[in-house]
Amino acid sequence: MTTGPVGVAIVGAGVISRQYLRNLTAFPDLQVLGIADLDTARAQAAAAEYGVPVAGDLATVLALPEVEIVVNLTVPAAHVAVATAALAAGKHVYGEKPLALDPAEGETLLADAARRGLRVGGAPDTFLGAGIQSAMRAIASGAIGTPVAVTTAMLNFGPERWHPSPEFLFQPGAGPLHDMGPYYLTALVALLGPVSRVAARARRGRAERVIGSGPKAGTRFPVEIPTHVAALVDFATAEASAASTFSFDSALPRTQFEITGTEGTLSLPDPNTFTGPLRIRGAADQEWRLLPVTGTDMGRGIGVLEMARALRAGQPHRASGALAQHVLDTMTAIEHSAARDEFRTVTSRCPRPAALPEDWDPLAATLRRSSGAPASA
Repeated sequence: MTTGPVGVAIVGAGVISRQYLRNLTAFPDLQVLGIADLDTARAQAAAAEYGVPVAGDLATVLALPEVEIVVNLTVPAAHVAVATAALAAGKHVYGEKPLALDPAEGETLLADAARRGLRVGGAPDTFLGAGIQSAMRAIASGAIGTPVAVTTAMLNFGPERWHPSPEFLFQPGAGPLHDMGPYYLTALVALLGPVSRVAARARRGRAERVIGSGPKAGTRFPVEIPTHVAALVDFATAEASAASTFSFDSALPRTQFEITGTEGTLSLPDPNTFTGPLRIRGAADQEWRLLPVTGTDMGRGIGVLEMARALRAGQPHRASGALAQHVLDTMTAIEHSAARDEFRTVTSRCPRPAALPEDWDPLAATLRRSSGAPASA
């Protein structure tokens, strides 16, 4: 049986890779062995910055025998192709969201992994952070009674104001629903279980956007997807329903995530973060009260680490391919509902991820080498 730290390679050296590299290279239970990008010079620069020994193209890192998990940080249109190549090379895969552009592609990917005896994991892993984990424990303790209603909202003017190459965020597989929706929908599934049906409305605010920063500032590009989506979400095993809005058309940036129960209301942090605050207000309360927030706030990459530890332990990992597929199915159902003006059933199901232990520590060296030396040695 394989022991010790899990070897990792990163594919995609774009903006988000820096957050992953900062954390993955700090976790004693992981070893980042390679980084690949279509622009090999960009991969080499990232490797030099974070002390990664190998940089090059996809084939280069897939050929590394010590790599067990490939972290796929490519653009959404490349997710399935890169993941499929990694599986064919005998590697487990953890990918940025969405799992695929189309649910059928996601199902094929998961079937391929199962056939090969390999794992698929998927972002977001924000639900593993202290904020959402503490909310899971609060609800399980009965702090707000039985959940009956959820309100979530993610509204801003759009990522073209800050992202230097935002075009892909306004193409199929992105937009406010596919780019930001996974944070909210994944948190909702972790808190209330899988989705059963949805109803939605959607619109495109503007036909063109203008890049606001970086070398392409001032460049116009087309918008190919809806930029404002309002959805009603029902759950298979919970009586509560969620009213959720995802928008890149709001001049007033704001987020909201509230769960109303029979005994009180819980105000959750932005699910695109890993910490608090977490607040509660009971029927007799005149003001909101802060609840303790316990767990990790290390940031992106804890899903990869949790997957690696589960791999060594022979246990299911929490940020699973099944969870990512269910969220993809839900987002696709929302799109179809908006286009066809009807309720849409979500037929897939996934295990509701168990809460992490309160003392789960990303910086602990829990995986030991066969020699008995510490994993960080």
